[in-house]
Amino acid sequence: MTAFHDVRFPLSIGLAARGGPERRTEIVALTSGREERNTSWIGSRRRYDAAPGVRSLEDVARLTAFFEARRGALHAFRFVDPFDHKSCGPSADPSATDQIIGLGDGVAARFPLVKRYGDGETAWARPILKPVEATVLVAVDGAAAGFILDGGDIVLDAPPAEGATVTAGFRFDTPVRFDTDQLETEAGGSGAGLVASLPLVEVLL
Repeated sequence: MTAFHDVRFPLSIGLAARGGPERRTEIVALTSGREERNTSWIGSRRRYDAAPGVRSLEDVARLTAFFEARRGALHAFRFVDPFDHKSCGPSADPSATDQIIGLGDGVAARFPLVKRYGDGETAWARPILKPVEATVLVAVDGAAAGFILDGGDIVLDAPPAEGATVTAGFRFDTPVRFDTDQLETEAGGSGAGLVASLPLVEVLL
């Protein structure tokens, strides 16, 4: 039975990965020369190749153990996207006012964590399903608020007043799985180890 293993892909290997978001756009060329464009995906899906991070036989051994424990592509796990793993910019530290996650109505106390890309009506709100618990900060109208973390949701100690802005800051991992059931490793000189490719793909939970 497939499952999510709440463990992180080896950081020393993953931080050298390449990749990013993928979207699915259907484009139809009309006889007039114009186009009609539609998307079959509501959100994006991230793909990575972690092969550049494998440099030594020790890396190969660590990767092989992790791969076998996940049964190849069967079980998903946490991955630190080297380009996008904070609620803020890459050179800043998360703060409680980084991302607006909701407005109070005097009743609701649960708010899902999201990270917004872009501004205004065209912004994309990405659900954050695997926050790093110890890094999460929450504020209501700019003042620190008490909360518990329930998966990717914030549950405030008390419902915020109507119209109050609920914000959060955090680090987060991306849930992924191996996009292959086979590792092709190679030994080089002086203890070097190589992997031809190591595809990872984001999973929806």
